[in-house]
Amino acid sequence: MTTTPLPTPTFGGGYGGQPGPRMGFFTDTSICIGCKACEVACKEWNLVPEDGPLALTGDSYDNTGALGANTWRHVAFVEQQRQDQEGLRWLMSSDVCKHCSSAACLEVCPTGALFRTEFGTVVVQADVCNGCGYCVPACPFGVIERRQDDGRVFKCTLCYDRLKDGMQPACASACPTDSIQFGPLEELRERADGRLETLLEAGVGEARLYLRDETGGVGGAGAFFLLLDEPEAYGLPPDPVSTTRDLPRLWRSAAVAAGALAAAVAVALVGDRR
Repeated sequence: MTTTPLPTPTFGGGYGGQPGPRMGFFTDTSICIGCKACEVACKEWNLVPEDGPLALTGDSYDNTGALGANTWRHVAFVEQQRQDQEGLRWLMSSDVCKHCSSAACLEVCPTGALFRTEFGTVVVQADVCNGCGYCVPACPFGVIERRQDDGRVFKCTLCYDRLKDGMQPACASACPTDSIQFGPLEELRERADGRLETLLEAGVGEARLYLRDETGGVGGAGAFFLLLDEPEAYGLPPDPVSTTRDLPRLWRSAAVAAGALAAAVAVALVGDRR
């Protein structure tokens, strides 16, 4: 697990000068209307290629399905049958890379293609990626993916180029309801706490914050959410854990085992000479 304080780069550097305040996203799903303006803005600004002919999945009005190399923003449509009410309830949420505090994808990258920016975000340098794919299974959210035509990985950059010019990410600029809010992470957390309190006081007992706290398995995230149901309802893992969390312990165990084996071999050799 990353032990370097954020937003210092974890591996490979990638920027000059002093780091700024950590920036991120707060997505309030309670006011998402599913318009997909964020998806379109993301694709247009970042020149993300099409996934193929647009078609409904047959399960809902969702026509992108999941995040991937060619879908950096995904608006999930969740249709629920409520036991205490007639008809369906619609849950909508714009999903994105979480820019984890403990970013396993970055930590397993052998070339430094993934790096931590001065804003605390995690970005892929496509010209450095060698297509090894180690980062793909390392992500506990299944966000990062290899592009089929050239094998390299791609994901949300939190519009790093726009941030360097003092602009906010394209998706947040396009959101008509301010469901996607961008800014310094500490300010967003305070705002999210206030919004959650408002909803709970209004009787929305199922409201909760997801990835807001720094005590979780990924040490918190640069993109966190206010949900109106369990994370699983939105296709999110309920208790995500950095896949590199146990590596230090495993390496120590391996070193102890190797030392014990070496000692046993030495004893055996000495015994044979006698």
